[in-house]
Amino acid sequence: MSDDRKPLDRRRPGTPSESGPDGRGAGRGEVDAFLRKVAAIRPAPGGGGDRGRLIFALDATASRQPTWDQAMEIQAEMFEQAGSLGGLDVQLVFYRGYGECKASKWQGEAQGLLRAMTAVTCLAGRTQIGRVLRHALGETRKKKVNALIFVGDAMEEELDQLGHLAGELGLHGLPCFLFHEGRDPLARNAFEQIAKLSGGACCRFDPSAPQQLRDLLAAVAVYAAGGRKALADFSDRRGGVVRQLTHQVR
Repeated sequence: MSDDRKPLDRRRPGTPSESGPDGRGAGRGEVDAFLRKVAAIRPAPGGGGDRGRLIFALDATASRQPTWDQAMEIQAEMFEQAGSLGGLDVQLVFYRGYGECKASKWQGEAQGLLRAMTAVTCLAGRTQIGRVLRHALGETRKKKVNALIFVGDAMEEELDQLGHLAGELGLHGLPCFLFHEGRDPLARNAFEQIAKLSGGACCRFDPSAPQQLRDLLAAVAVYAAGGRKALADFSDRRGGVVRQLTHQVR
């Protein structure tokens, strides 16, 4: 995978204004107005016969090795569920160790993504969620990306900066779906804010119940390939944690 991966931009994002999309210094009305603006400009994913495009981002720091292995086993279902809706191209993004954050080539089938994932082992390090969000913003500016998945268990960054980036992604019509492993309240709060500002969803999953993660990944793949109607149909069939996700998507 060494030839497929590229390091992501290390630049820090600009500091958001006090009334910016993170809402820290804004009134409730301003935040609501911003979210309405995001919803109004978002185009329908998977339209026009194009294949959906999905960024699959994972925290690959040491604490996440078991879930990384689990995700490798179940990621094929993302492609299976999206296949009947026109197909799906997926890019793997991960961070680990000392400032390492890389992206694979875009993959159009499950085996390509699996090969990319099996070349990676988890290493201790700090979170780099901001770099993932900036990378996603750069990718969708080049060619529309329909959804971003992030799977992680921690957040060690400045929340205002992450909120600003999430708001930019929302304005570009790229919702973030964050799946939270564990019970860290700081991470949970950050993931929920990123999801809300981008127009996506945040769900906690139990790593001892792999079917939950399987269903969540498949649900976002369906959304990326077929839009909200396809997600609603999938939610009706699967129920459970997928219904929790669907109710959050604007």
